Amino acid sequence: MNAILLLLTALLCVAMLVTAVTAIMVNSTPIAILAAGLISLLASVVFVLLAAPDVAMTEAAIGSGLTTFLFFFVLARVRAGSEDGGEL
Repeated sequence: MNAILLLLTALLCVAMLVTAVTAIMVNSTPIAILAAGLISLLASVVFVLLAAPDVAMTEAAIGSGLTTFLFFFVLARVRAGSEDGGEL
């Protein structure tokens, strides 16, 4: 791996760590969900740099796309249920 790819991979890993700490420390649930999705998106870019495009596509589709959508869907259902005062 040449120096530019190594530097780019290191920067992406640092960005993933910063985003993970943000997801843990933030008080807002939607921001935490978006941060978790960003971690998956950055991981998929790292997988592309490591010459694993099939893993990158899976991580982008499932980790970043589907999981983030599912978290927002469940969050909306929970909030709608708590506003009604009833069971889900």
